[in-house]
Parts: sequence; structure tokens; C-alpha cells
Amino acid sequence: MATWVDLEGDAPELAAHGKRLLNQYGAPFGFLATVRRDGGPRVHPVCPVVAEGGLYVFVVSMSPKKDDLLRDPRYALHSFPPPSGGGEEFYVTGRASPVDDGVVRERVVAATGGTLGTHDFEVLFELGLEHVLYTLWANWGTAETWPSYTRWHAQG
Repeated sequence: MATWVDLEGDAPELAAHGKRLLNQYGAPFGFLATVRRDGGPRVHPVCPVVAEGGLYVFVVSMSPKKDDLLRDPRYALHSFPPPSGGGEEFYVTGRASPVDDGVVRERVVAATGGTLGTHDFEVLFELGLEHVLYTLWANWGTAETWPSYTRWHAQG
């Protein structure tokens, strides 16, 4: 599974778009989709953190998302729409892994300025990358709206 640093090395402009869109509101925001026990989708807002060469998310231990990711690590993460109402999108899919390394956790918490991950009930997951998609919509809000796509796939 690839990491954020792999994306930055292979497609730095794509990684920059993703980081900007995930952090466009000051704090990081995105929608995380997981797979429920019955196979259906579950979508929740989360705060994805780019730190330590990886993409991470803290999940509250009582959240169904945590159980979803432990049972079936497949996920999709989508950026919030820009404040202007559209025009750009960033989307990542892959597999999540729980992080038990206390040093990594401390560094990810530090990258948030101490706003996330400071409670024992927040479980840290690293989001491994398989597919990344950036969409730029030309002529947003007009009858001539048209998407252009930039894609990246993990090697191997």
C-alpha cells in the first residue's frame, strides 16, 4: 500500500491539490466512506491529517467507523466542496491500518497543533493509498461545465 509521501514523490502537484482541498477551511475536513457489516456504505465527516509522510485519521472508539475499518479496511475519502460551491474535488481510496506506534501518534497529534488525537478514545488509522483522483470543473456553474481529471494509482 502506498503512502502520502509516495504520492508526493510521483505526483507532487496532485498531492498539493489534495492537501490544499483537505485543509481549505483551516482545519482538515473530508468525508470518509467505510463498509458496514451488511456490505452497505457508511459516510461520515472526519478530519484527515497529512503528517509523517502519511495520511491519517483519528476515529472515536465508539464510532461505527472504527469497527468498519477494523473489519474491512477499505475506505474512500472525499474532500469537502470549496466554499465557492464547487469547481474542484479530491478523492482517495485505499485500505486503513490502525496505528499502535506511540511515537507516530505523538507526531500526528503535533501536526494538528494538539487539536486532534489528545484523548484515549481516539483511535489513529493510517490511510494507505491505492487510487487518487483530482477533478477540476471548467466553467463551473454554467451550462458548459466540464471536468478534467488527474489520476494516480499506487504501483504494484
